[in-house]
Amino acid sequence: MYIVTRVSLLFLICLYSSQLGAQLCTGSLGDPVVNITFGTGNSSGSNFVPPAAYTYTSSTCPNDGSYTITGSTSACFGGNWHSVGADHTGNGNFMLVNASYTPGDFFSSTVNNLCPNTTYEFAAWIMNVLKSNGIMPDLTFRIEKPDGTILGQYATGPIAGETNPRWLQYGFFFTTPPDNPAILLRITNNAPGGNGNDLALDDITFRPCGPAVTATISGTTGNISACVYDQLPVALDADPSGYYLAPEIQWQLSTDSGSNWINISGANQTTYTRTATAAGHFWYRFNVAETGSPAQCRINSNILQFDIWPKPLVNAGPDRVLLKGDSVVLSGIASTGASYQWSPSFSLSNPLVLQPKAAPLFLTTYQLEVISAEGCINEDQVTVNVINDIYIPTAFTPNNDGLNDSWRIPFLDPDWQPVVKVFDRAGQLVYQANGPGISWDGRFRGVEMSAGVYTYLLSLARFNRIRKGTITLIR
Repeated sequence: MYIVTRVSLLFLICLYSSQLGAQLCTGSLGDPVVNITFGTGNSSGSNFVPPAAYTYTSSTCPNDGSYTITGSTSACFGGNWHSVGADHTGNGNFMLVNASYTPGDFFSSTVNNLCPNTTYEFAAWIMNVLKSNGIMPDLTFRIEKPDGTILGQYATGPIAGETNPRWLQYGFFFTTPPDNPAILLRITNNAPGGNGNDLALDDITFRPCGPAVTATISGTTGNISACVYDQLPVALDADPSGYYLAPEIQWQLSTDSGSNWINISGANQTTYTRTATAAGHFWYRFNVAETGSPAQCRINSNILQFDIWPKPLVNAGPDRVLLKGDSVVLSGIASTGASYQWSPSFSLSNPLVLQPKAAPLFLTTYQLEVISAEGCINEDQVTVNVINDIYIPTAFTPNNDGLNDSWRIPFLDPDWQPVVKVFDRAGQLVYQANGPGISWDGRFRGVEMSAGVYTYLLSLARFNRIRKGTITLIR
């Protein structure tokens, strides 16, 4: 069943908008079933050939009786035109028209595949591009059947120039007939050209208009902003109004701020329960029509927005080793714009900076708490081990029994820039390592070394210190 237009409904939703100088839908709209945007980039004007005496030109400053398709125009006719840097949406082209001397149609287009017996909102964006006084554009929009019967029309009256360029939306309503023929959109300029009457046209749309249908979030009157770890199941409620005899509901989701919508599988009831998701921005709406109506007949509810914020980035840095009485700088990392604090704060130079100096007297674990601009919290920890001296084992047994199979020097801090070298009795270097990961398995170039005594040198550049000793390899 298709939507059946009711006179009382049409009266309610076809109210006049004095701000925009147009009759626009005050109920709920569907997605555009016709959307003439004039493309992007170097679009050709051949697809938008006006009737009568208008001629396409590639110039972005068309002369009288000419038009172009462009994304901008600048200082035409000695600066008498506004410089227009973008179309109505800021990312495409518009039709730029310099009126002919004789009033008449400057745009027409045949529209197919509308729904029968359905109220549609026609809308278009217009700009008077003339700066100074002159003839003002004066347009009439008409929707006609193939036999010329007028289904709807709207006259803008003279469109005054403004100090700064401004797009204005104009529109009106019409109802498609039961036989649903192809219809003709005709835009007529009622004023002559020659001294003004220069305009830009963009974003022509046909959208089904119906009663106000409302989506709400159970338990709140606003949208939802929450941290990813604080999400609870939430009921979204649809009120399709009492207009529909057998409403068919479909909940939809957009994750790109409304550019694209996808149907949520199985979400066809008046209540849809949203469950926890990953972080992101999620928009929800439902659309509705009488059961069995085509997609282009459906109207959409208002949008419900869920902003789910991630935990902020936090990294307290690697664990550290400290010789008693010394200090170490912690290497905290946090999201830009977040606030942060270390705890416990004792033995820290400043708990409110990311890289404080720590000088504990005993093993201490510090926690870095980060709070994002959205109020989300994340934490990380770092342990500072305090030692009295560096312990260097004097023997090891690399026999693969799981006990002392390698010679390792524990508790070395990377800031000390440790370098160790091991030599055999002949003075040949058999092992070398830089950094705290010192672990010798008793091999040289993959070959097991014989049992015996070896000499090591441990240099610590931070302290300008070298330690020398011997280790015994036991087999």
